[in-house]
Amino acid sequence: MTAVPVQPALDGTIPPPATDYETWLEEIRPAFAEAARSGREFACWHIKVDRKLPDPPKPKTQWGSAMHHFANEGLLEPASFTTTRDGSAVRTWRGTRAARQGRAA
Repeated sequence: MTAVPVQPALDGTIPPPATDYETWLEEIRPAFAEAARSGREFACWHIKVDRKLPDPPKPKTQWGSAMHHFANEGLLEPASFTTTRDGSAVRTWRGTRAARQGRAA
């Protein structure tokens, strides 16, 4: 398979290569594992902003998918809801008991 050439941006910079979803999940996992161990309740975007995490390949859908992925693994559990600056409701999360005790992913 031949590599597809990348066209530079107008300022001459070369965009970074696209990251696939699974690679991105592994990149952000440590930040969410640390938040889970803390025992505090948080919205996904709190961790994204605080830790300056990169966006996934599909930002509109994959942040939520990542949270559900971490919940299915036993790292996070739904806690409550909060609102964003524009008034949208978003789920908040906390680490599972196993995560808080250092026994989860």
